[in-house]
Amino acid sequence: MMRYRILFLILVSLAVSSIQADERPNILWLSVEDISPHLGCYGYPNANTPVLDTLATEGTRYTHAYTCAGVCAPSRSTIITGMYQTTIGTQHMRAKAELPDHIKPFTIPLRESGYYCTNNAKTDYQFNEPENTWDESSGKAHWKNRPGGKPFFAVFNYTGCHESGIANTEKYKTVTEGLTPIDRDLAAQSLPPYYPDTPAVREDWGRYYDVITAMDRWVGEHLKALDDAGLADNTIVIYWSDHGVGLPRAKRWLYESGTHVPLIVRIPEKFRTASQGKPGTVSDQLISLMDLGPTTLNLAGVATPTYMQGQPFLGAALPAPRDYIFGARDRMDERYDIIRMVRDKQYRYIRNYEPFKPYYQYMNTPEKGVTMMEIRKAEKNGTANPVLALNFEPGKPKEELYDVATDPHEIHNLAADPAHKETLDRLRQVHLDWVLETRDVGLIPEPDIAVREKALGSAWALLNGDDGATLMGRLREAASLALGGPDKLADMVAALSDDDGAIRYWAATALGNLGSEGQSAMDALKTCLNDDSVVVRVAAARGLARMGAVDDAIPVLEDVLDNGAQWERLHAAIALDELDEAARPALACMERNKAYRKDMVQKGKYTVRVLNRALNELQGTEHVVD
Repeated sequence: MMRYRILFLILVSLAVSSIQADERPNILWLSVEDISPHLGCYGYPNANTPVLDTLATEGTRYTHAYTCAGVCAPSRSTIITGMYQTTIGTQHMRAKAELPDHIKPFTIPLRESGYYCTNNAKTDYQFNEPENTWDESSGKAHWKNRPGGKPFFAVFNYTGCHESGIANTEKYKTVTEGLTPIDRDLAAQSLPPYYPDTPAVREDWGRYYDVITAMDRWVGEHLKALDDAGLADNTIVIYWSDHGVGLPRAKRWLYESGTHVPLIVRIPEKFRTASQGKPGTVSDQLISLMDLGPTTLNLAGVATPTYMQGQPFLGAALPAPRDYIFGARDRMDERYDIIRMVRDKQYRYIRNYEPFKPYYQYMNTPEKGVTMMEIRKAEKNGTANPVLALNFEPGKPKEELYDVATDPHEIHNLAADPAHKETLDRLRQVHLDWVLETRDVGLIPEPDIAVREKALGSAWALLNGDDGATLMGRLREAASLALGGPDKLADMVAALSDDDGAIRYWAATALGNLGSEGQSAMDALKTCLNDDSVVVRVAAARGLARMGAVDDAIPVLEDVLDNGAQWERLHAAIALDELDEAARPALACMERNKAYRKDMVQKGKYTVRVLNRALNELQGTEHVVD
């Protein structure tokens, strides 16, 4: 009898579980790429987006949704984990981090709760996702394949509006082949003021709107599939973009154009909590797309893992809304530019940790685009308008502050305006607190991350050990030294003797930034040419070369270029490129290292791209992108 009683209880339990599963919502994510909220429902009357405009009337349109990065892979890593890329080590574009065992894609607890989870088909998380991340992740993955009775979580990703859909004419034609002439309008759109107003740029901007029109129809196909299956009343729909516009000063950047994204959520009435998702509503709540995973878990009745930095914004028992959005830019392909961002509902604060670098460093991928080519023409010909010309300065301000409400294109930097000092001080401190709280591993140079990660198992572990808070605080102060002037010289020299290589790296970088003003520290900097850390040796060599001691610097950079690991070689190549004519003694070394290699682990195509660019400058030859 006991055996039959146990069997009966099991069957009852399964039946109850099935009922509970049936009562939970299906959740559909419609993910798109490389667009800002340039949709009709967001106030752009020339946008041809009837499907999304209608979806907004059926749910909630969010006006303050932002990504943690202005580029896809770091952004997507935050979305799938609910963690900042700078906490888990996925901040560099085209890197591969190791996650600690306790940090997992949010789909794993969702699957464990009984959801059928599919992804069609992009991942691009910059880490090796566990095998149990998805029930299926492929070009054939679909909620239609779920076992009977299971609720689903399904992701579909539209690639047609990626920047390549604008830059690549054949892809653009394929993506937009179903559009009629009346769907296209190349001339009516107003250009951002930081672009040259030329026919070629207008063509790019028109293509951007065309691929959005094509994307809108794709959204319509997925919504129709739900209707046809009779599932619209059982499915929550969440539409979003992975970052902003796929054009210069947007993609890869932390401005509004690169991080502000559309977010529309439709919740069937029976799944609404209080007034959430009421048709036709507009919310100005600050949303980070890092919050999408915790929100999906909350809507499904699954607890958010305590380690997650994202927080739910829909469902029951919500935390207080965010006061701030945070973002980070790190290595973009072959170029480093460490930048951090804080945004509240009115202001954006930007901290440039490498202000000696220009806005438009030469990067292979964006240079292929027509708009970037037009920007380069304007720079060469001296025809840039005053707003565009700001981007051609040899360096950047250490801090930027914009009133986005009155200056949506973020042209007028208020950081030096005494009237905004209180706001600047507040947001600066919010940023510095965030660096410490989230353990910003991006302040450790990438070559050192690679070495330390091998020893500790994950980038997360670098700053989350027993002394993690202390080391992070010291790193934060050292990185700030690089923003200091000659009055900080004594502190810079003292930091050269620190026990931690990352601190010594920032000290050497800071002294190098001073150039001739730091010459009194040359002897101290020379001691770093034999440092245990290769990246410290590179930073010291760069600094000495900027102070005029080229003969001491070049042999060190050549040695790293010949014998260093992948990211060490990239640092050396960038240092040589920055030296311009002073790098000529290294010409032969650069030549023998420039052979194009796709083996990014050993030699690195990014290093080769930098070397090719530097050699073209030295030899006076025209550079051709690969």
